[in-house]
Amino acid sequence: MSERNSGHQATYDVVVVGGGAAGLSAALVLSRARRRVVVVKGGAPRNAPAQHMHGFLSRDGLPPRELLATGAAEVAGYGGELLDDDLVGAEKNEDTGEFTLRLAAGGQLTARRVLVATGLRDVLPDLPGVRERWGADVLHCPYCHGYEVRDQPLGVLGGVEPGAVARAVHVALLLPQWSADVIFFPHTMALTPHDRDRLAARGVRIVSGEVARLAVEDGRLRGVELADGRAVPRAAVFVAPTFVPNGDVLAALGCAMGQDGWVVTDARGRTSVPEVWAAGNVADPGAQVISAAGAGSAAAIAINGDLVDEESAVPLAAR
Repeated sequence: MSERNSGHQATYDVVVVGGGAAGLSAALVLSRARRRVVVVKGGAPRNAPAQHMHGFLSRDGLPPRELLATGAAEVAGYGGELLDDDLVGAEKNEDTGEFTLRLAAGGQLTARRVLVATGLRDVLPDLPGVRERWGADVLHCPYCHGYEVRDQPLGVLGGVEPGAVARAVHVALLLPQWSADVIFFPHTMALTPHDRDRLAARGVRIVSGEVARLAVEDGRLRGVELADGRAVPRAAVFVAPTFVPNGDVLAALGCAMGQDGWVVTDARGRTSVPEVWAAGNVADPGAQVISAAGAGSAAAIAINGDLVDEESAVPLAAR
């Protein structure tokens, strides 16, 4: 595999920042289009704690790391390069129209186009047991993990962050499709009468009171313990993390952000800065692995078309 990690200096058609499903999918399309492409892989992917991924046609149940290893090998097979490194700076030269991206291990890359696919990070509730069991029996997506905990006693943990509150109630309303025993723990959030009515209509029970911790014994979740001493046995608990985009590169390049703090793009991932695209969870917090990969592919096709427009404009102007 074509993979390097230090002192690298080269010029590329496209630098892809992020080596997850969106970034590798884009790099595969661009490499097959015979563009010179490099993927700056960065840190561990968001789904690294998960044992398996689901809902990806033909790859259901595959460990996430296997998908990424296979994808990286496919990219390399078409001549794409992969750098096991992080970016520490990015800027656009307005005179040349090219981008300079500085690497943490030293060296820099020059690119005609940049695709940012750096994903997001999940900020979890600050309670004992949550991080320890994250991705195992503390979960957040029913579509990703609901089937694996079907017909078991499930819990949903509320919170106080506004966006997480709405997501927690939404998850609780979904889960009765997988289990008839679902309990919602509001914790420190205030449920509206409307929320209570909707949860009751779905058969979701509510256990009020502040949560002290998730009880973990013998390497597995046992239940939810409240501050007043009550213990409620549960086989799995769903939480609603706060989603924070890994958007430092986009911010450094001056890309416009929406009022919600997420980068503004068109349907193909083009940002407000010419020649910069974004795809996957860094632009769409709701994207799953399969949809992130699709977004990367769509962005790659748009980027290649943009390069073709640039390349065909020169001879036309000369004529």
